[in-house]
Amino acid sequence: MKDLPKILESTATIRFQDCDPLNHLNNSKYLDYLINAREDQLIAHYNLNIFENAKNTGTTWVVGSHQIAYIRPALVMETVTIQSQLIQYGKKQLLVEIRMYNEDKTELKAVMWSSFVHFNVLKGKAHEHNDYFLQLFENVQLPVEESTFDKRIKSLRLAMVS
Repeated sequence: MKDLPKILESTATIRFQDCDPLNHLNNSKYLDYLINAREDQLIAHYNLNIFENAKNTGTTWVVGSHQIAYIRPALVMETVTIQSQLIQYGKKQLLVEIRMYNEDKTELKAVMWSSFVHFNVLKGKAHEHNDYFLQLFENVQLPVEESTFDKRIKSLRLAMVS
């Protein structure tokens, strides 16, 4: 488990049906692309299918909150690169950062922080992570220096200019 990547990456093509009349990805669709990428990345890199896990254990993660910054538009039929990483975790929660770039990662398009609560579906309440997940999170966590979302966005914007 020690050689697992901390930053997960995949690509997606922005589809016509997800765009507005200006051929920009609709704001609400960013969440779909970012969360779908994270789900696929978890399967590909950590062999973690959250839906199979829910079916087998009765536990899953539910969204506690999203913070998203729209920086540059993603355009119809554009290939985007999506990166995600676990930046913080606790007994019952996770904080994940997901970034969308153009294909060659020279232009940042959006950044999202998503907090997830580990949830027991059968009991209908938050549930502590088991030892396996805590060990996984310890191995893959990659914290960021910034303590707030706004500071992180400012830092990422500055890094793209440099």
